[in-house]
Order: sequence, then structure tokens, then C-alpha cells
Amino acid sequence: MIHNRELYLRLWRLIQPYWRRIVIAMVAMLGVSGITALIAFLIKPALDEIFFGKRLDMLYILPPLVILLYALKGAFYYTHEFMMNYVGGMIITHLRDALYRQYMALPQIFFDRTSTGLLISRVTYDVNILQSSVSTVITNLLKDIFTIIGLVGVIFYREWRLALIAMVVFPVAVLPIIKFGRRLRRISTHSQVSMSRLNSHLQETLVGNKIVKAFCREEYEIDRFQRENLEFFRLRMKNVSTRALSPPVMELLGGFGIAAIMFYGGYQVIQGTSTPGTFFSFLAALLMLYQPIKSLSNINNSIQEGMAAAQRVYEILDLPVEIEDHSQARELPPISREIRFQEVDFAYEGRLVLQDINLTVRKGEVVALVGPSGAGKTTLANLLPRFYEVTRGAITIDDQDIREVTLSSLRGQIGVVTQQTFLFNDTVRRNIAYGRPEAGEGEIMAAAQAAFAWDFIQNLPLGLETVIGEQGVMLSGGERQRLAIARALLKDPPILILDEATSALDSEAEQEVQKALDNLIIGRTTLIIAHRLSTIRHADRIVVLDSGRIVEEGRHEELLARDGVYARLYYLQFRPGEEENSTAAATELGRQPVAVS
Repeated sequence: MIHNRELYLRLWRLIQPYWRRIVIAMVAMLGVSGITALIAFLIKPALDEIFFGKRLDMLYILPPLVILLYALKGAFYYTHEFMMNYVGGMIITHLRDALYRQYMALPQIFFDRTSTGLLISRVTYDVNILQSSVSTVITNLLKDIFTIIGLVGVIFYREWRLALIAMVVFPVAVLPIIKFGRRLRRISTHSQVSMSRLNSHLQETLVGNKIVKAFCREEYEIDRFQRENLEFFRLRMKNVSTRALSPPVMELLGGFGIAAIMFYGGYQVIQGTSTPGTFFSFLAALLMLYQPIKSLSNINNSIQEGMAAAQRVYEILDLPVEIEDHSQARELPPISREIRFQEVDFAYEGRLVLQDINLTVRKGEVVALVGPSGAGKTTLANLLPRFYEVTRGAITIDDQDIREVTLSSLRGQIGVVTQQTFLFNDTVRRNIAYGRPEAGEGEIMAAAQAAFAWDFIQNLPLGLETVIGEQGVMLSGGERQRLAIARALLKDPPILILDEATSALDSEAEQEVQKALDNLIIGRTTLIIAHRLSTIRHADRIVVLDSGRIVEEGRHEELLARDGVYARLYYLQFRPGEEENSTAAATELGRQPVAVS
């Protein structure tokens, strides 16, 4: 939990770079406040000199002067509003950028345990509340304070005894401001949590809408959404109720003060100890004074909502970036000899997933990782690009610890093709060139052709410029995989991680994708995470994991002859003699993608 003082200081540091605009806005605020006080001050000469003194010269002077003052006030007000909203908008833009940059820097383990809807809520709902609060506070706070100072000066100058009566009410008015503010902050915090849950549910059910429909759970999900939506509405109405109650309470307290002043001031005018002009000038200034004081109540409400939002935003910004470049990090040269896992352990949230992993993969070698579900195959592969950090031991490329090289140079050498292909809601061209946006037309075409994707790309409505929809929804499964392979080919990485890229495809699509994978694997150091053992018979080496340990290692025939874990897994998939028929359509491995568990 971040203390209020620290939050205020951090927001103040965001404001500091825009001090010149703030100075201009403050001068404009002084102009608005000074003219407001001056207009109240002019009521006395207007009444006493024109209406009671019947001076014609003042009649020609004061009305044009009032018009001029209001014109100047309008110009000052525009300048102040524009400058302060610019500052407020830039602060929030900076925060939103910082939040997104933090998302991109946070380790994979953070996204494994945090819902996407909650993260989206931080960038949209929470930051929007903070934007509204910052704009309201920065825009109105100083203006109202300056206006109060000017008008207080007028009422004390006109009638200090009456001013003292008015001042009695102000401290009393502070009490409900504080009380309402505290209540509003609690409600706002609960509202933001409720909106996060609502966003999370919405994101999950929209992405997983096929599963919802397949299991006939539409009404169940609608009911869940309605409950969350109603809870958010209930909290928002508490917020509205608290905000709506604040001004009437302030006005009621102000009404007591004004009634007392009218009685005492009217008595003085009747007794002849004061003039009507003095009294009405005082009363006008007092009435003008209650508006900015009442506005301070709304500002406090906005501050409390903003602080609740800022708390949640900074909770994300303050999370440690566990995987980042070392201060002395160097560029990693292209692999020339080997990748080595040396006594590697990895624990996930306190549970040991990998233990004492020792593995060497030579340049150009195709190594398959197999084992029961949950054996740690995917985790082992994910350690290489540092999606996760090893708990103990080291991973080296050509004897260079990957923790001592830059992430960009490490990941720049690694290509990943997964079973669940991710494509962006963008053009075919930009999806293929995602890893090399500077690539030319010829290079993109060559990658598409090598991935056996060029024929179907040409048949799309706009060819390379066709927008393929969210997750490539306009394409078939095989077409999506071939685009992913084209993307990897264009990046041209010397190291590959293949995640059973054909497992979810029908036979015809699998053959097309397999031909693309044949081209992709040639000459690259490849890790294949395999479930279907028929696809890995011709890997240079098969590494068997069980319960987070390497238990066997060798070629297909050697491992079958040992009659160990690999043989048991193999014969669970195939009865003796069935293999040749079941894999007749399969190409040799070293060329088959396989999947992460």
C-alpha cells in the first residue's frame, strides 16, 4: 500500500516538467480571480453612485467597464483551462505509456497469474478516472483558491464584522468535505475492483465464445455478467449518492451563514450605520465566495477517486521487472558451437518444476523433448529465451551466460512456432514482417513462398494488404500456421523452438504445414517439444523428461531398446507393428513440429 504523501509526491514529479505552462495558467487564474473580486467590489459604487447618487458620469463608465472585465475574464479563463487540461492530459498520457511499457517488461510469470481483463482495466478505466481527477484538480483547485482569497479580501474590506460571521461557517463546512471524501475513496476503490472483474469476465467470454456456445452456457455467462454489472452499478450509485449529497450539505451550511448575515447587515442598513451599496457589495462577494468553496468539496471528491486509481496504477508500475538487461550486458554473437543447460533448477511459485538439468545441444542439431504431461518440457524450452529465469544453474550459448547478454540479442536469435498461432488484427504483410518490419517486398514474398503460403495469399481479396482479423480469424488453421512459419523464416533465426505446430490440423493442412517446416528447420539448431512420438523418430537426439528431470537420452531405436520411460510412452501410443501404418504420411523428423506441455 502506497501512502498518500508518496502518491502526491509522485504525481507532483509528473507535473514538474510542464511548469512553464502551469505558470501561464496561474497568471490566467489570478486574472480570473482578480476580475471576479473586482466585479463584486464594483457593486457598491454601482448602487451608491448610480442608483442612489444618480451620477450620470458613472452610468457611462461602469457598464462598459463591466463588459470589458467580463471579456478579459473570458480570455483568462480560456487560457487557464487550455493550459491546465494540456498538462493534465500529458500527465495521463505519460502514465498510460509507462503502464504499457511496464506490461511489456514484466516477466511471463506475471501474465500467467494475472487476468487480461484486470490489466486492460488498469490502462482504461483506472487511468481514465485518474485523468478526470487530475484534470479537475489541476484545472479548478488553484483557480478556486485564488478566487476565495480575492473575495475574502473584498468582504473584509467592505464589512469586517459581517465577514467574521461568515468565517464561522467555513471551518464547519470543512467537516463534511473530509467525511464525504473518505467515503468516496472507499467506494471508488471498490468500484475499480468491480470494473476489473467485469472486464476480466468480458474478455474471457468473448475470446472463449466458442466454448461457451459448445457447452450451452450462454445463459450462465449472461447471468454472471449481469451480477457483476449490477454490483458495479450499485457501487456507482453509492458514488453518485455521496457526490450528490455533498453540495446540498454545503449549501445548507452556507444558508445559515447567509441568513445570519442578511439579518445583521439589514439591521445595520436600517439603523443607518451602513449603506445599501456596501451591504449588497458584501453580499454579492459572499454569494460568489460560496461557489468556489462548494467547488472545493467536489475537488476533494475527485482527489479521493484519483488517489484510489493512482494507488492501483502505481501498484503495477512498482512491480519489479525480474528479467531485464544486466548493467554490463553484451550483445550475443550468432551461435557457433552449442547451447548448454548446466545444473539448471526452476521453481514456479515455490514448486520445483525442473531439477538438475544438464543438456548440451550442438549447433545445427535437432533435439526432441518428450515426456509425460507436466514433465517440464515447455518450461525447459521457455528458459532459453528467458521467458522465465532459472532458479539455479546457468544456460549458456557458446559459453556465454544468457543472463549476461542483452535480451534483444538473445531473443533475436530465437524463432518460436507454437501450436496456438498468434496473429495480429493487421495485414498479411505486417504479420509476416513482424520480426523484421524493415523487410522489403521481395523478402516477404520469398518467406511466404518458402512457407508454402504465397498461393493462398494471392487468392485473398487484397493479397498482402488483406487484414486477416483478430487472431487471423479469416484464415484456416493451416493458413495461420504457414503465416507463422513465414514470419519465422523472414526473421531467419539460427535457433528454433517448435511447439507441435501441426497437432491441431487435419491431414491435408498438416502436409502443407509440414513442407513449410521442412524449409524452416534446415540448418538451424532446433528444440522440438513433442507429444506425438511418431513425429520424432529421426531427430538427432531425443531427451526424455519425467517429473522435472532428464531420465533418458538417445536416438529412437536406442531408447526403445532400453525399455524405459520412452518405450512406455511410445507403446501407449502404438501397439507393436502399428507404427509404420500410423506414420506413413508423416515426414521424417527433424522436420516435424511438436508441442509444449
